[in-house]
Amino acid sequence: MKAKTAIATDNAPGATGSYSQPVMTGNLHFTSAQLPIDPATGIMVEGSIADRAHQTLKKLAAAVVKAAGATLENVAKTTGFLFNIGDLQEFNTVYVEYFASPFPARNAF
Repeated sequence: MKAKTAIATDNAPGATGSYSQPVMTGNLHFTSAQLPIDPATGIMVEGSIADRAHQTLKKLAAAVVKAAGATLENVAKTTGFLFNIGDLQEFNTVYVEYFASPFPARNAF
């Protein structure tokens, strides 16, 4: 089996530490956590949890997952890190705009 391969895209902020945007091994792609950073400015999006979730999921779909040769329909597992778990319902409202049934397995905390 081929060793893992790092995939990079200029359409998302680059890795700033010892990690890769997505990594591929075999036919599986593993994506690093994504923040609501505007790749054009490098600045964190301000606003509501919905604003930040949209930015993160748009970037994930349009840049990182696409660079790995996939779409959000291929995503099998997600994790949502919320500053306030009280924002979960608003996060879910945005989440279902990007993912359809059968939804990926998910953690959100």
